[in-house]
Amino acid sequence: MVARAYPGSTPAGAVAQRPSRLRSGHVNAVAIANALVIAGLWLWHGGLGQLTTFAGIETAIGQITALYGTYLALIQLLLMSRAPLLDRLFGRDQLTLAHRWIGFGTVWLLVAHGLFTTLGFAMADDASPVGEFWMLITTWDFVLMATVSLGLFIAVAVTSVRLARKRISYESWYGIHLYAYLAVALGFAHQLVVGTDFIDDPLARGYWVGLYIVVIGCLLAFRFGAPIVVNLRHRFRVANVLTEGPGVVSVYLTGRDLDRLDIRAGQYLVVRFVTGGWWRAHPYSISAEPNGHWLRFTVKALGDDSARLDRLAVGTRVIVEGPYGNLTADRRTARDVLLVAGGIGITPLRAILEEVAATAGVTLLYRARTAADLVFRHEIETLAERRPIVVRYLIGPRSAFASDPLGAAAIGGMVPDVADREVYLCGPAGMMSATQAVVEGLGVPASRIHQERFDD
Repeated sequence: MVARAYPGSTPAGAVAQRPSRLRSGHVNAVAIANALVIAGLWLWHGGLGQLTTFAGIETAIGQITALYGTYLALIQLLLMSRAPLLDRLFGRDQLTLAHRWIGFGTVWLLVAHGLFTTLGFAMADDASPVGEFWMLITTWDFVLMATVSLGLFIAVAVTSVRLARKRISYESWYGIHLYAYLAVALGFAHQLVVGTDFIDDPLARGYWVGLYIVVIGCLLAFRFGAPIVVNLRHRFRVANVLTEGPGVVSVYLTGRDLDRLDIRAGQYLVVRFVTGGWWRAHPYSISAEPNGHWLRFTVKALGDDSARLDRLAVGTRVIVEGPYGNLTADRRTARDVLLVAGGIGITPLRAILEEVAATAGVTLLYRARTAADLVFRHEIETLAERRPIVVRYLIGPRSAFASDPLGAAAIGGMVPDVADREVYLCGPAGMMSATQAVVEGLGVPASRIHQERFDD
């Protein structure tokens, strides 16, 4: 049975997305096909012929890890391009997970390349690995540059480990990650001059250059070109800043022709304020249904920049990228909806609530530690007075409840027809994972459970 969006799930004035014949499996197939081509080129250039000596085996491993490490680095850049097609097919959750593990894979492969190549050359030259390494970086073209590139990749990877992420601010983490672009550029010069696939085979050289052109083209078009067009068209500025609760502020943006901005409730924008530190970008979900006049996002003070949002001056210029994300109502295939929010995770769900309540019965379960942490309470209750919305506030520490307030017994009791609903989740990662398992256990298919994470 083919799933169809429920009639009425696209609000008036919104731009409906055209059905696409492309699926995530097609993209994965292209990635696998390129991986096979790379292996084929390595074999064509005599890769197996090196496996007759220990030095040759070490060198062969160094070559294959270099090729696939470079390939994964290009995939990383493609993920960083924020190409709309990838965003639509995979969603932020899958892209974030892929970005994380492909990044670690890239670093491990490139480290292995450096180690095995040095060992293989040292064995062939009957030299010490340290002496061989020094000779390579001081006499071979672009090897020192490649070593710097590897150091930058390692810095990016180390700061992405969860323990490190907890100890550094988002702003520092983001700045370090920008060096990934420089690392790829430095590595390309090394590959072009020294790489096995580049030296004697024009076809292989053209293939690899083509991969770089495609990826860099996507970066230029989607990471830089599209935001330039959007910002020139709309000229975003801060219209107002309001305190919503302890450490929580809403920022209102205005601009020109906002009715032409193709944005849906539940999506997020990557935002830069043209003040100090304007180069640092932050993803913020919109917290009200788009209306063509203004946009609102709501932020809890968790980092250096978010803690200063309450001091933003009205009229401040804003650079916007996006919109991104597929946590939207146009994915809905069931008549009624369950929204489960934890803390500031209410932000995108508040916008979705306003949109879907016009055509669906909605239940909102809102988990918070204290009543003061309930954001948009007045707005939510005002909407519930006019539309078929049921709101359940689950307030207090876990110890205040006789059982898990978002456990199977609790959700099954509050929402008996949960198995027939579309489910949207947003909140702490642990809460979303646990709640997803609960609602799946209550009969909700995985295809009707939607969530996006911003903390990985």
